[in-house]
Amino acid sequence: MNRLHRWYCRSNRWKQKLDNEILPWAISEVDLGDEVLEVGPGPGLTTDWLRHRAKRITCIEVDPSLASLLRQRTASTNITVHCGDATAMALPDNMFSSAVCFTVLHHLPTAALQDRLFAEVYRVLRPGGVFTGTDSMRSFLMRVFHVRDTMVLVDPASLPLRLESAGFRDVKIGIGAGRFRFSALRPV
Repeated sequence: MNRLHRWYCRSNRWKQKLDNEILPWAISEVDLGDEVLEVGPGPGLTTDWLRHRAKRITCIEVDPSLASLLRQRTASTNITVHCGDATAMALPDNMFSSAVCFTVLHHLPTAALQDRLFAEVYRVLRPGGVFTGTDSMRSFLMRVFHVRDTMVLVDPASLPLRLESAGFRDVKIGIGAGRFRFSALRPV
């Protein structure tokens, strides 16, 4: 991420938007269960919000610095942080009751890697587990925040087919102000 993007993703304004708008909307109809995987927590603002809503949270973050800082900050809590690539997770099959991914998908540099992420999440979810999250839609501000930065937007209209190709069922998409939410189940 570029410097502006990193700054904003740590800002109090973004935290308030996450806490009061995005995250409650994203999981309003989802039971996360007891064992949650968070993909791409970045600085951990979403993790802070989730920590009171799940028994255990495992985070996978590709950036070593962000993973280390989050690990240190959440030591002795219900959170475990792994530094790794979510498109090739070193986690066991059928481990999680749910997986969440908030404003992360557009940071993967290709649609093929996004699809690989979907397949990996499917693999680590338990049968009956839910994959849910949000991502941004095209806008002027998205372009500004991603100057010289990765931005491969996901088309919410094509997302159900992509998730179904990974094995998910019961895909639901909701469109909000400048963003969309999704949920999908791994069949029992």
